[in-house]
Amino acid sequence: MSAHVKLEKITRKYDGIMALRGISLDVKSGEILTIIGPNGAGKTTLLRILALLDKPSSGKLIYQGQSVDSSNTPFLRKKITMVFQRPILLNDTVFENVAYGLKLRGLTEDEIADRVEAALDSVMLKNFAHRMAKKLSGGEQQRVVLARALVLNPELLLLDEPTANLDPTSATIVEKIIRQLRGRSTVVVATHNIFQAKRLSDRVGCILNGMIIDVDKPKNIFTKPRNEIIRKFVRGEFF
Repeated sequence: MSAHVKLEKITRKYDGIMALRGISLDVKSGEILTIIGPNGAGKTTLLRILALLDKPSSGKLIYQGQSVDSSNTPFLRKKITMVFQRPILLNDTVFENVAYGLKLRGLTEDEIADRVEAALDSVMLKNFAHRMAKKLSGGEQQRVVLARALVLNPELLLLDEPTANLDPTSATIVEKIIRQLRGRSTVVVATHNIFQAKRLSDRVGCILNGMIIDVDKPKNIFTKPRNEIIRKFVRGEFF
C-alpha cells in the first residue's frame, strides 16, 4: 500500500511551545489510521498539519508524491476535508449546510441535489434535509457535519474526536460510516478512546508529548506493545 501522505521530521511551535517534535509518519492510501493520545498530546495539531491548515515550523510534508509548498497548497486543500470535534454549522437547513461546499465548487443544482441526498442517506438523515441544522441533537449535528465532508468525496478525510460526547446510537452510526470509507478514502481519526481505535483501525499511532511513540496494527499496539512506554500508554496511565 503506497503512502498517501508522508511527514518527515515535522515540528510545530506555538508561542515558543513545541506541540509536535520531529514527527515522521506515512499515512497509507485507503487505510483508516487512528492517532490515540491524551488531551494536549498533539493530535489536533497533527491533523491541522495534514489538512494544510497550519504550516510546520520545520520538516517536510509530501502529498501523493508532491512536496507541499505555498504554490500547491490551495490546490491540494481541495482534496482534503477535516471535521472538527465541535460541529460548526450554518444557521440554515441541513440541506444548505451539506450543499455549501458543492456550491462553492460550482456544481449544478441537479448535481448538488443528488449528491446531498446520497450523503444524507449515508449518515441516516435522509428525511432531515429541510430541518434547521442548529436545532438538531448533538449526535445529529455531528452527522450533518460528516455528511458535509463526505459529499465532497475527499481523498483524505481527517476526523478530530468524531464521537466525543455523542450518545451511543449516534456514536455507533458514525463509526459504521467511518468503516465504510475503508479503501474509498484515506481516513485519519484522532481520538483518546482506545476502544474506538481497536474497532476502527487498520493501524494505530500513539502520540505523547508531541512525539509518535509507535505505529502498528491494533493487535500489536494493544496486546503486544514493544516497550514499557507503550504498555503504560494503552493501559491509560498517561491519561
